[in-house]
Amino acid sequence: MTPEYIPLTWLSPQLAPVLLGLILIAGAGTGLLFLAAVVAYRRRGTPRYLLITGALGALFVRSLVGTATVFGVIPMVAHHLASHGLDLLVAATLLFVIAREG
Repeated sequence: MTPEYIPLTWLSPQLAPVLLGLILIAGAGTGLLFLAAVVAYRRRGTPRYLLITGALGALFVRSLVGTATVFGVIPMVAHHLASHGLDLLVAATLLFVIAREG
């Protein structure tokens, strides 16, 4: 069975546009932040900037995972594993950068 034929029983049809809109806004925001971080890293070239760029890139990927889940490409179980794994990666990266600068 291909993903487009699997019914999305967890998502109400009335809330789908709202959820997709919020995910797209979050994706646009994190995408812009990620691009700004890439520019900053290219200018500075330090490991700290690289780590922060990676953390913002993980936030952007999280939005892509959310969008793919809404369209039924990624199942909910995989969505939770990926999203919460990315949350852990972002938190650990930022805590590491903060502790190192401490």
